[in-house]
Amino acid sequence: MRPLVLLFFITSSLAGYAQKKNEAYQLPIRKSSDLIRIDGVVEETGWAQAATATDFYMVTPMDTSKARVRTDVKMTYDEENLYLLAICYHALPGPYIVESLRRDFNFGKNDNFLLFMDTFDDQTNGFSFGANAAGAQWDGLMYEGSRVDLNWDNKWTSVVKNYEDKWIFEAAIPFKTIRYKKGISNWGINFSRLDLKTTEKSSWAPVPRQFPTAALAFSGLLVWDTPPKDAGANVSVIPYALGGLSKDYENETPTTQRGEVGMDVKVAVTSSLNLDLTVNPDFSQVDVDRQVTNLDRFELFFPERRQFFLENGDMFNNFGYTTIRPFFSRRIGLTAPIQYGARLSGKIDKNWRIAAMDMQTGKVEEDGLPTQNFAVVALQRRVFARSNVGLLVVNKESVNYTPPDSGSVYSEYNRNLGFEYNLASSNNLWTGKALFLKSFSPQQTEKDYTYAANLQYSTRKFTVSGQYEYVGSGYTAEVGYVPRNNYIRVNPQASYLFFPKSDKILSHGPKAATSVFFDPSFKQTDSETYLAYQVNFRNLSTFTGWVAHDYVKLLKPFDPTNSGKDTLATGSEHSWNAVGFEFTSKPQNVLTYAFTGRYGGYYEDGTRLFMTADIGYRFQPFVSILLSGTYNDIQLPDPWGRNTFWLLGPRVDITFTNKIFWTTFLQYNEQQDNINLNTRFQWRYRPASDFFIVYTDNYLPETLGVKNHSLVLKLTYWWNI
Repeated sequence: MRPLVLLFFITSSLAGYAQKKNEAYQLPIRKSSDLIRIDGVVEETGWAQAATATDFYMVTPMDTSKARVRTDVKMTYDEENLYLLAICYHALPGPYIVESLRRDFNFGKNDNFLLFMDTFDDQTNGFSFGANAAGAQWDGLMYEGSRVDLNWDNKWTSVVKNYEDKWIFEAAIPFKTIRYKKGISNWGINFSRLDLKTTEKSSWAPVPRQFPTAALAFSGLLVWDTPPKDAGANVSVIPYALGGLSKDYENETPTTQRGEVGMDVKVAVTSSLNLDLTVNPDFSQVDVDRQVTNLDRFELFFPERRQFFLENGDMFNNFGYTTIRPFFSRRIGLTAPIQYGARLSGKIDKNWRIAAMDMQTGKVEEDGLPTQNFAVVALQRRVFARSNVGLLVVNKESVNYTPPDSGSVYSEYNRNLGFEYNLASSNNLWTGKALFLKSFSPQQTEKDYTYAANLQYSTRKFTVSGQYEYVGSGYTAEVGYVPRNNYIRVNPQASYLFFPKSDKILSHGPKAATSVFFDPSFKQTDSETYLAYQVNFRNLSTFTGWVAHDYVKLLKPFDPTNSGKDTLATGSEHSWNAVGFEFTSKPQNVLTYAFTGRYGGYYEDGTRLFMTADIGYRFQPFVSILLSGTYNDIQLPDPWGRNTFWLLGPRVDITFTNKIFWTTFLQYNEQQDNINLNTRFQWRYRPASDFFIVYTDNYLPETLGVKNHSLVLKLTYWWNI
């Protein structure tokens, strides 16, 4: 680990205080002289007087020239709103390309325009707003310098209007919707345009092609004539009312009626710090998780989708690594009702960021689960140009609880204390993290800590990275996601891209990676070595072929089919080879498809064939149909024999307008012997105010007999005081 830590400090000192890369790209913004109407018609004097950002740079297919597709952008403001105008000209004839009018669309499958806004000019956090060419909105919170959390949803308005030679996106973003530091006159800003007819992605301030256009390290500057004033009193009350019916046929229980009310409150403590309160929250309208065939030895990860946990949630949920998360918000409220909660989050100043949350869940008498309190505090300090150091404290406490002599036993408390250093060089070439965590429980054990570090160097052609992890045998994170402990892991990776002079192929190249697990005495327990070759075509389709070798020494009994059959013995050793491929078609066609395949060995000298297919068709912009299928064919010696598992998941999105949506999702899971139907109607009758109808059924696949079903009607209203 020492070489990685040394490299952290070397790269930080070399690149930490470098000047902002695109500081010369500046867009002045001044107050509008008249009222701006959001209608997609550019008639106002305020727009005529506003400065124009134009002459975009191409990012892909290559980043060595100006964009071929013209885009002009203007920004202005008044006392209440920040206004954005994007004029997106066509370079080739023909209709625009979009999936549907669904909100927070898939970036790579839609002609779109996006704004990336760094309201603290810290190159790390911000906001993104945009639309596709049919008018579907996109909004999200930005974190870690280039990532966008599209689960965030807030109040703003926009219109897209199409013309013969262009489409125009016009938006009004209330100052009360965003967070910013009062008194600063420079915000980081960049604009991104994707035009699928020409397969060109472009940006106003140039971004190297190996990075997303969302990378705030390459943003230009929005220069205010006068720093925007404090948004003033900013309190939003969001009540909801819910009614529903449910019936459990398997347990032959009578129909249950639901009638609930609850409320969220948002209070702007300052223009950059927000207090969120919730009482009796309900998340029945949240998208269902996409099921998978589970052949893993460890717990699977499903992302958080509940709105209350998302704003500034990166300070909690992204602390640590993918499989070393000391806090995972889905641990709260999935097995017990949430009674109330509060969260304070945002910026203290340009360098300091804070997030604190406290949630209380109720008792579940039938399980003996007591009332529990979940508290988490995160503090982050910016260092150098874009790096930061962070502190995290997590406390789970059972309230007025003494473990019983028999029956279900829950812990009295579990706590975690963590520190991490996140490296991000000013030119984004160097990124990495160093981490230390310690847990505290009533029955304290040895080795109740973990530490890890990784470092990555990325150029246009070459990427190399390395990661080291140690998780002690006594480390526990009951409010986190740490699927295994008592191991050491090393994970080096490297890849290279060639850029041929070809009309068909944009780039191609190899990637090699290995992931090796050891026990604390450095005896190997798992490994996967992977060699792949990827081809990126100019029409945006991709193909990857790979070979891999796996080795597993089981640390506890394991059923290789995960279906309740016999288990392999602890300590048994297994190794195999496999080959596979991945192909994704170009997104411009109304018929799109993606296939993956794998064939090779498996546990106990068995074989496994794995195939997936995603086939989509759209009647743009109103209907999008996706059929997803997964097939596993596992052949093992007795007593398992041959096992086949189908997983089918057709989904239909009907978007009547960009405010009325109807989604139906069917999932057939042969491994779980279940068919799940979820259909959801959403009407956004006012900005950030919705009416939902959600219907859910579970069936027995053999007879289509109903296991259970439920119907929920929910109304929310966003009220600014």
